[in-house]
Amino acid sequence: MRTLRVGGVPEHFNLPWHLAIEDGDFEYDHISIEWVDFPGGTGAMNAALRNKEIDVAIILTEGIIKDIIAGNPSRIVQTYVHSPLIWGIHVDANSSFNSIADLENTKAAISRMGSGSHLMSYINAQNHHWDTKALDFEIVGDITGAIKALSEDSAQYFMWERFTTKPLVDKGVFRRVGNCPTPWPCFVIAVREEVLENQRDAVREMLKVINTKTISFKEIPDVEKLLATRYDQKLEDIKEWLEITSWSESQLTSEEIEKVQSNLMILNLIPEKLAASKLIYNL
Repeated sequence: MRTLRVGGVPEHFNLPWHLAIEDGDFEYDHISIEWVDFPGGTGAMNAALRNKEIDVAIILTEGIIKDIIAGNPSRIVQTYVHSPLIWGIHVDANSSFNSIADLENTKAAISRMGSGSHLMSYINAQNHHWDTKALDFEIVGDITGAIKALSEDSAQYFMWERFTTKPLVDKGVFRRVGNCPTPWPCFVIAVREEVLENQRDAVREMLKVINTKTISFKEIPDVEKLLATRYDQKLEDIKEWLEITSWSESQLTSEEIEKVQSNLMILNLIPEKLAASKLIYNL
């Protein structure tokens, strides 16, 4: 049995992985998947890839591209979710801020430097023509840290996937003042180069299994109820999310890679662009 340690956020996007593990789909191909949850998101997964704590990450596209350019010895093997990620822009429920414009020159809560919440705060600032050099951040670790930071006013807003944070909006913890979609496919599958060298066949079989699962995912009977129950979501929210979410079995295109890198360059978040061949690996 070949073992691969796979990391991902504990969110609804990754239910196909959990179902494939629970249904024994990987074991049919003699693969053992050890799943590791990363509530801290992209930055924590990048660190885990670098430290060889995981072999594979289901990770935000812009976050892994930035970190590969910064020296992370990993490659993108395919797109996982092709649709954009819709980032909700949240303030404390009792905040006096009522619009995105109100948040200019305030402090953003982010999980860690180089995380999705960090990078997307730049994209949001660019969208609204703010001075990106004036952005200020409070590192909070995860959603729990963000709740504390916003309630104590050590940060004024927090960006996170809007459906994941919807229960906190419904409970009156956060108030959402706007949204910011990624201008590219949101999640990719990244693998450490050492694993690609030594377990290429296992990685290929892993992708075959998960792609089979995602292709049929929306056809699972009562999948909406399953998602709503597991992720503490309202059924109508899950139905909306499923309508706008599409998984993928394809590699990132050169145009998509160029768009990500161009945005990162404009925002001075990377020192240079890399050739697509340095970022992706075609199995």
